[in-house]
Amino acid sequence: MPSPLSANIRPSLTRIFHLAAENPLLTTAIMKNSRNISKVRNITGGGGYVGRFAPSPTGPLHFGSLIAAVGSYLQARKMEGRWLVRMEDLDLPRVIPGAAEAILSTLESFGLFWDDEVLFQSSRFPAYGAALERLEEHLYPCGCSRAEILRSSGARGIYPGTCRHGLPPGKSPRALRLSTRRQEIKFRDRIQGRYRQDLEREVGDFVVRRADGLFAYQLAVVVDDAEQGVTEVVRGSDLLDSTPRQILLQRLLGYPTPGYAHLPVITNRQGQKLSKQTHAPPLDHHRPLPALWQALDFLGQRPPRELLDGDLDAFWEWAIAHWDIGEVPRILSRPESCAIIE
Repeated sequence: MPSPLSANIRPSLTRIFHLAAENPLLTTAIMKNSRNISKVRNITGGGGYVGRFAPSPTGPLHFGSLIAAVGSYLQARKMEGRWLVRMEDLDLPRVIPGAAEAILSTLESFGLFWDDEVLFQSSRFPAYGAALERLEEHLYPCGCSRAEILRSSGARGIYPGTCRHGLPPGKSPRALRLSTRRQEIKFRDRIQGRYRQDLEREVGDFVVRRADGLFAYQLAVVVDDAEQGVTEVVRGSDLLDSTPRQILLQRLLGYPTPGYAHLPVITNRQGQKLSKQTHAPPLDHHRPLPALWQALDFLGQRPPRELLDGDLDAFWEWAIAHWDIGEVPRILSRPESCAIIE
């Protein structure tokens, strides 16, 4: 007989596809990208270095995205490994039609050519559902809204464990949370150094299936990194705080933990990270060299100005030959003034 929790997990897939069915554009995306599932299996289990770049198709690439792409690409090429592109279209309501194609076109125009098939998370819901079932003993249904959590925990918004021992009277299950009781995670980041996080105290039990039925980012990224055989994750430092949650999930699912290297993110004049939310302008795919040069300089590689007068092939030849991740500044962020060609 299935447990009550199993009953909460298994309907999640039905609910997700029901959500997609309400939006023809999302249904088309799922059907279009489902062909990538079998091809992904062909690239797992191989030896050697595997890195990845995982943009969200919620808008065009901007300079902050380019920094992460360049850093992860150069590390993979320096290690003579593979560089994969994963489209994180997990949050279906936020996906912009045509954004994925535009992102891939921009990468190509910048000379950032990936290996193997592009993986779309919207094709991966069955894999995420299977992972949830394997985590069953560590999960519980939660009936709390975000507003209720903020009222009970203050501005930090750390979940206080209200539903950990059962739903309070009058509450219905909304999300699924993973227990972080007595979980402390330590790891060494290749760029940022030692990092430690008491998950229960600093994060709280976190969501792995959202109230709208969609799978949470933390779960999806762990499943995909494992199945794609990613050996090192090079990404922006804004995701450093998420890494202990991902390591915990890796351990519970029996996955290997890749290496991590968190690059400094670029901030605007207001100290905000450059992002779509802060209206970062899109990259100009007609003039890739100035932005590439700025990204390389921002990452501490000191490229010669002569690269600006050459072509993309010459730029990448120099960048791969001279890439040294040890020269990347060991800080969480740098202002955009550090990426100006003087």
